[in-house]
Amino acid sequence: MKENRSGSTLEGLLKSGQVAVTAEVSPPDSANPEDLLKAARELAIVSDALNLTDAAGANCHMSSIGACALLAHEGYEVVMQMTCRDRNRIALQGDLLGASAIGIKNVLCLTGDDVTIGDQPETKRVFDFDSIQLLHTAKTMRDESVFLSGRQISASPKLFLGAAVNPFVEPIDFRPLRLAKKIEAGADFIQTQYCFDIKRFQDYMETVRRLGLHEKCYILVGVGPLRSELAAEFLRTKIPGVVIPDALVNRMRKTPKKKQREEGKRICVEIIQKVLEIKGVAGIHMMAYRQEDIVGEIIEEADLLPRPDKEMIQ
Repeated sequence: MKENRSGSTLEGLLKSGQVAVTAEVSPPDSANPEDLLKAARELAIVSDALNLTDAAGANCHMSSIGACALLAHEGYEVVMQMTCRDRNRIALQGDLLGASAIGIKNVLCLTGDDVTIGDQPETKRVFDFDSIQLLHTAKTMRDESVFLSGRQISASPKLFLGAAVNPFVEPIDFRPLRLAKKIEAGADFIQTQYCFDIKRFQDYMETVRRLGLHEKCYILVGVGPLRSELAAEFLRTKIPGVVIPDALVNRMRKTPKKKQREEGKRICVEIIQKVLEIKGVAGIHMMAYRQEDIVGEIIEEADLLPRPDKEMIQ
């Protein structure tokens, strides 16, 4: 694996060969820190890092960098999502420096959802960069101590850099090659879209291993519980990039409505156990929007508790 001196606990855990668990936190529609901390406390007990979204779905919330700063100050390990939709290259480079300065060590570089899917579709897009260009920029700043202009940085940002991939959508054959480009640009770890199609992910990982990409980055598989049959249909028809096989939707449909949430939790546990058997998988990323209360149960039933002692990870 690539050398990195970020000081990130998440990086240390992954380099130790232990299975990592990260959990997604949606920053609140609030300026009250307690509204964020309340959600973070419960998830931090059962995960190794809290991943803060950046205006997910092109909707406005507390900023990712602000939320990360609050949680880092409280001693939590955080992953800051950074999208290219709302900032130009000047703002992105400045935020990378600022994030490192306030103790944020993990950054997930994303292109970002288009404004048309959000609740303010008239917003002007920026997209000065895409995720690969942002990764390259962050890597350049970190490793070469210069801005894109060539101007020197007196103290470079110490960052563990991540990227997102979607193994489940067409063109399927291109997906491992897209991963290779992100690794070349600077990705140290990878977070996938929701995994509900085990067979398709197994095929993807087979190609990833053949290309040797699993030896160049750490792959965290995106997982999450289905609340109901209706939620499954919504995810696969309304959320770009989410693929849920008919068999899983039918399984939810055949389950009595009062028991569908429990069945969705059971499916999530099964998926976690199956993906962790796949060579090259380094951990999971839990996405349980508005179901944060059952994340602990899922992690426990998947035999991933207790989590490693962060104080022991170098």
